[in-house]
Amino acid sequence: MSLESVLWENDATALAGLVRKGEISPVELVDAAIARAERTQPQINATAEKLYEAARSRARSVDRSLPLAGVPTALKDLGIAMKGVPNHSGSRMPPFVPDYDSVLTQRLLAAGLIPIVTSTTPELGLRLVTESAAFGVTRNPWDTNHITGGSSGGAAALVAAGVVPVAHASDGGGSIRVPAACNGLVGLKTSRGRIPLTPLASEAWYGFVADHAVTRSVRDSALLLDLTHGPDGLAPYAARPPRGSFTAAAARDPGRLRLAVYRQSPLGLEISHETLAALDTAVALAREGGHSVEEIDLPFIGRDFIGDFARTVASAVAGTLAGAAQRTGRPVSGEVERATRVLARYGELLSAGEIYAGLERLQAASRQLFAETARYDAVLMPLIAHPPLKCGAMDPNGMDAFLEDMLDRLRLTRLLRLKPLLGQLLDNSLWFTHWPAIQNVSGQPSIALPVHVTADGLPLGIQAAGRPGDEETLLSLAAQMERLSGWLDRRAPLLRPAPLAGASHNHAEAL
Repeated sequence: MSLESVLWENDATALAGLVRKGEISPVELVDAAIARAERTQPQINATAEKLYEAARSRARSVDRSLPLAGVPTALKDLGIAMKGVPNHSGSRMPPFVPDYDSVLTQRLLAAGLIPIVTSTTPELGLRLVTESAAFGVTRNPWDTNHITGGSSGGAAALVAAGVVPVAHASDGGGSIRVPAACNGLVGLKTSRGRIPLTPLASEAWYGFVADHAVTRSVRDSALLLDLTHGPDGLAPYAARPPRGSFTAAAARDPGRLRLAVYRQSPLGLEISHETLAALDTAVALAREGGHSVEEIDLPFIGRDFIGDFARTVASAVAGTLAGAAQRTGRPVSGEVERATRVLARYGELLSAGEIYAGLERLQAASRQLFAETARYDAVLMPLIAHPPLKCGAMDPNGMDAFLEDMLDRLRLTRLLRLKPLLGQLLDNSLWFTHWPAIQNVSGQPSIALPVHVTADGLPLGIQAAGRPGDEETLLSLAAQMERLSGWLDRRAPLLRPAPLAGASHNHAEAL
C-alpha cells in the first residue's frame, strides 16, 4: 500500500482513525506528508519554512489517543506564533521569531496535529492572490498556471495537493474563503472571538481577522473547531458558546432552513457567468435539500461600505509597518512591496477622526445587515467574481506607473483630491472579489463551499453566511450540500498517486 495514497485519499478524521486502529503510525504519516511536500513544492511553491525534523520528533512521541494524533498540518506564515519558528508574514522584512506558542498553536498541538511546514502568504496578507517578492508565486494544484487565491493561498495549495488534509488559515477580508473557493476546499471563517489570537494579539484589523482552517471536508472543519475554539484569559472577548458540539452539528440533518441568495456586486463590477453558475448550483443543492431560497438585495452594502473597510485596513497596515520599525530599530518601508508602501502611506494620511467615523459607519451597516437578514438561517452569495485567474494577472508590478504616481500625490496633497485615484485603486484591487469583507466587518461566520467546476476544469466555490455566533447551522447545511454534491470524491489532478492496492481507506469508510 502506498502511504502517499493513504494521505491523498483520506481526510484528517479518517487518518486519525487509522492511527488509533494501528493501521498506520504517526511517523509513517508525517514522513509521507514530508515526501509529498517535497514532491509538490516545485509545482505549487506553497512552503515558507520547513519544520521537518521537529515534525518527526513530535510524531515519535505523540499520544495516539488524541483526537487528531499524528495528522500532518501546516501553519500560515502570518498571524500565528510557534516558538522558534520565523514568521515572515510573506515579506522581505526581518522575520519575527517568537519565544512562545499562540493559544491556537497550543490547541492544535494538544489535539495531536503535527505541523510540517509554514505556508506561503502574500505580504502582510494584503492580497487575495498568494504572490510575493519574498517567496514568489504559489500555484493552484488544479492547474498550476492559475492562482491559488489569498491570503491563505499556501495553506489551500497544500491541502488541495494532498500534502496535508487540514491547514491553519486566517481571514481578514476573505483570506480563508477565497483560497477555498479557488481550490475546491471547505473554508470556514469563524465568528468574531470564536478562536483567540492571543498572546500574539488581542485582535487584528479592528477585529476583522478570524483564524481557523482550510479543509478537505466539512466534518474536519467542525472537528477542528471543537478542538480549538473557546475563550482565553488574555482575549478581550469571545463568541457565544455553541449549543452542542460542532461535530454533532455537521453530522445532523439541518431540517428545513430559510435561505436567501444575494447576487449583486457591492462595487457594481462585472460578475462572470461561471460565478453565477456556481451560485445557481448552490441554490439548486439547497432546494434539493428541502430548503426555501429567496432572492434579496443589500443596497446599503456598496462602494461606501467597501471604501470604509479599505481605509481601516490601510490604517492597520501603517500601524504594522510602524511596529515593525520599532521592533527592528529602523524603517522598513524600503523592504516592503510598492503596493504595501502605498497602502501604508494612505493609512498615515488618514486622521484618527476619519478612521473612527468609518468604523462607526461599518458598525451601523452591520447592525442593519443583521436586522435585514435576521429571518434567514443563512445567505448564499459569491466569493470570487471570476474563476481563478492566471498567475500574475493581479501582479502589482503591472500597476507600477499608477502606484508610483499615486505615491507621489500622497506626499503632496490631502485625500479629498485623491478620491478618483483611490476609487480606481479600489476597483483594480478588488475586481477579482468584493463580497468576503462583508462578514469580516460584521463578525458573522461564513463558510466557503466547493460546488462548481468551470469549463476549464477549475473549482469555483460560493459562500453561505450565517447569523452571528451560529457556526452550527452553517456546518449542518454545508455537510448536507457536500453530500448532495458528491464533491468529496474530487481531487486536484496534480501528481496524483497510483491507486491503492487492496482495501480502500477513503474517508467514507473512516471510523
